Amino acid sequence: MKKNFWLALFLLIFIKNDAQNWNLVWSDEFDGTTVNTDNWNFETGGNGWGNNELEYYTDRSDNATILNGNLIIVAKEESYQGNNYTSARMNTLGLQSWTYGKIEARMKLPSGQGMWPAFWIMGEDFPQVGWPKCGEVDIMEHINNDTKIEGTMHWDYNGHVQSGGSVTCDVSQYHVYSLEWDKNAFIWLVDGKQYFTGSIANNINGTDEFHAPFFIILNLAVGGNWPGNPDNTTTFPDTMFVDYVRVYEQSTDIKKIKAKSNSISIFPNPTTNKLIIQANNSLKNQKFEIVNVLGKNILYGELENQTDIDISQFSKGVYFIKFSNDSKSEIRKFVKE
Repeated sequence: MKKNFWLALFLLIFIKNDAQNWNLVWSDEFDGTTVNTDNWNFETGGNGWGNNELEYYTDRSDNATILNGNLIIVAKEESYQGNNYTSARMNTLGLQSWTYGKIEARMKLPSGQGMWPAFWIMGEDFPQVGWPKCGEVDIMEHINNDTKIEGTMHWDYNGHVQSGGSVTCDVSQYHVYSLEWDKNAFIWLVDGKQYFTGSIANNINGTDEFHAPFFIILNLAVGGNWPGNPDNTTTFPDTMFVDYVRVYEQSTDIKKIKAKSNSISIFPNPTTNKLIIQANNSLKNQKFEIVNVLGKNILYGELENQTDIDISQFSKGVYFIKFSNDSKSEIRKFVKE
């Protein structure tokens, strides 16, 4: 799906930052067959990545692909470009970035000596100012066979400083790892439960870099300064499963997303079993169709003042509704959870 289509779609949606309610503004549900390069860049190389890591990051499907609705990042033990391991590292730099919001991923993680999966964000100005001046927030890191995950913020305050916390977590099961971010603080959560907070209010302690656009990174490192090297207990290949990555912005009304023209509303969004469409009288009898992220038509219909749609049989994921008449068409997006 082309980037300009996503941009056009999001311009149709009115988002107002206010109360602690969240509306989806971007996601990758990994429902295709290959990694969407309109959303993700592959970083490649085997230079240790500043941490004395042992892997060579590739852009091969051997190390990153889509399978059964998941992004899978696979670490392998193999000789490649002078390194003994391969894996993948992906980011949204230059493609997608955000200032404030809620950023989350549903993941199942590998474990074992030397395994280091991470889900994190970094300042968009990294190429210009370097690290740690750009700022970094680790939404989730896990090392080795630890029974906990870590959340940490890194920044420059007359040198590198950091602050973070951890929480017990069974990484062999799927969990939702989230970061809520506004002008005052970062809040780290697992499955909706908060476990750490870091203040950035009024640029306290030199935290001004956290009030600028950040991009997302997903990677699975092998070895390095923190976890140490793999040993004879480590099993390869090992895999990091990512069910989805989603970004939300705050809204005064969690139930409705309205067009700028205030002509059509759809709610609740995200939803599970039922979707409600409300339209003003001038749009009554308009046609609509629902398509999935691959462009396949799922449902046709005719719009009334209020149209209730049963979506209980829809698969989980992102869908688009196209409303059209003889003179114009509009598109909305919703998520089936």
